[in-house]
Amino acid sequence: MLPPLSIKQTIDRTVREEWGRILASLVANLNDFQLAEDCLQDAVVSAMGHWTKNGLPRFPAAWLITVARRKALDKLRRAQNFATKQHDIAYLLELENQTSEADMVDTIPDKRLEMVFTCCHPALGAKSQVALTLRTLGGLSTEEIASAFLDKPDAMQQRITRAKKKIARAGIPYAVPDKDALPERIATVLSVLYLIFNEGYSATSGNDLVRAEITSEAIRLTRIVGLLLPDNTEIAGLLAMMLLHDSRRLARVGFKGEMIPLSDQNRDRWDREKILEGVAILERVLPQNAIGPYQLQAAISAVHAQSANWLQTDWHEISALYDMLYTIQPSPVVRMNQAVAVSHSKSVEDALGMMAEIAMDKKMDRYQPYHAAMADLLTRAGKTGAARASFMKAIELTENIKEKMFLRNAASQL
Repeated sequence: MLPPLSIKQTIDRTVREEWGRILASLVANLNDFQLAEDCLQDAVVSAMGHWTKNGLPRFPAAWLITVARRKALDKLRRAQNFATKQHDIAYLLELENQTSEADMVDTIPDKRLEMVFTCCHPALGAKSQVALTLRTLGGLSTEEIASAFLDKPDAMQQRITRAKKKIARAGIPYAVPDKDALPERIATVLSVLYLIFNEGYSATSGNDLVRAEITSEAIRLTRIVGLLLPDNTEIAGLLAMMLLHDSRRLARVGFKGEMIPLSDQNRDRWDREKILEGVAILERVLPQNAIGPYQLQAAISAVHAQSANWLQTDWHEISALYDMLYTIQPSPVVRMNQAVAVSHSKSVEDALGMMAEIAMDKKMDRYQPYHAAMADLLTRAGKTGAARASFMKAIELTENIKEKMFLRNAASQL
C-alpha cells in the first residue's frame, strides 16, 4: 500500500492536474489573464499554510477557485480604477453568494476550450500562441515550455507576459470562434496540443519519465476540437498519433521506474484498444488524400504498433514516411528521426552522413535528442570515443532524472 501524499505533494498534484480548469474558470469570471493567474498563484501559496494547519479541504480544486476569487475581489477593491471595476466586483460577489465549494465540483462549466482559442488568436505571434496556451491550459512551467522551444526561460517568460498584455489591450474575446473562423485558427491549436502531449509523453524534467495526466488531457482536448471540425483530417491524424504513442506508455517504464527503449519494450503491455482506435482513424482519413504532418507521424507510429517485434519492424516504410514528412515539414528534427530509420533500413554510415548535415543547424547543439541519437549511432558504428562524448553531451542537456539514468547506464556499457 502506498503511503499517503504529503500536503505539499497534494498541492503540487492538484495544481498540476487542475491548473488549466481552475485558471480557465477564473479567466471566464475576471476576463483578465494576468489577474486570474496572479490570484491563483496567491491561492496556491495560501493553500500551503491553511491545509497544513487545518487539514485538506473536501474539494481542493474548488477551495482554490474560491480563495482565488476572494483575492481577486481584494485586488479589484484596492485598484486605482476602483470605480470602473464595480461591475466585476458585483459579479464576483454574486458568485461568492450563490456557489458553494461542493456545488463547484459539478456545476462550473469547463472553459478550457475557450482558453485555447483565446490564446491562439491571430493577433498573437505563432510562438506566443503556443507558449501562452501551454502555460495557461497545460499548466506547464516556463522552464518546460522553454525546453520545448529550445529557448531560454527568461526570454520565454517575457514572451508569455507580453502575450497576456496584448490580449488585454486588443480586447481579444474569451470564446470559441464562429465555425467560419475555425479553420484559420486550428493549425496553432493543433501545435499547442501536440506540444502538450509531447511534454506528458516524454517529460523534459523531474523524476517521472511520463506524465499521464498531461497526455490524457491532450487527448481529451483533441477529441473536443475534433468534434468542432469533424471533417478536418489533421485533427484526426493528431488524435491517432497521440493514441498510438500513448498505447506504449506503460511499457516505456520498467517495474523499478527505469526507462525502457522501444527496442526492449514488452509489447504485451501495449494498450491494444488505443492501437485499434488509432489505426481505425488512419484507415478512415488517409484515403481522403488530404495528408498532413500529423497523419504521417501517426502512420509512422502505426508501423511500430503493428510490428510483432523490433526485428520485424518495416524500417524501409518508416524511412519513406519520414521522407514524405520532410517534404511537407522540412526541419532538422524530422531529418534526425529519418536518419535513425535509415540506420536500420540501410546502414549506420548513411545515417551518420545525414546527422553530419543536420549538425550544420546550430540549434541542434542544444537539442538533447540529437546527441542521444548520435551516441546510439556512434556506438553501433564502433566509434566508442565519439559515442562517449555524445553521451556526455546528452546527459548534460537532460533534466529528466530517469532519462539521465538511462543515458549514464548506456554510456557505462561502452
